[in-house]
Amino acid sequence: ARQSVAELAEAVDLRATGLSQETRYLSGGNQQKVVLAKWLATDAKVLLFDEPTRGIDVGAKAGIHELMRELARAGAAIVMISSDLPEVIGMSDRILVMRGGGIVAELAAGSSEARIMLAATGEPAMEAA
Repeated sequence: ARQSVAELAEAVDLRATGLSQETRYLSGGNQQKVVLAKWLATDAKVLLFDEPTRGIDVGAKAGIHELMRELARAGAAIVMISSDLPEVIGMSDRILVMRGGGIVAELAAGSSEARIMLAATGEPAMEAA
């Protein structure tokens, strides 16, 4: 069912002075939430998130993660592309690692950053000094 703009704004916890506020005047996190609300309105069964939390504050990041989890619980398939390894580890049911334009590994949820980096680069991760 189609939702009203007000319902969608509430669903994504949009922080704006009003629904008529131009998107360009919103914070980066709220701009991301507007994009999410737009896609929520489509009732899509598969959603592709490319760097969904890049450049936004911790609070907005947590909200977007929770929204993604809710969508998955409701039956949507979520494909997330992210260079933020803690985000990948914390949000994924499974992790596909790409290198050289192809998939080089399929890893279980919760795989270590070192294992992901080994698959991504072909070399062991450097240990902190």
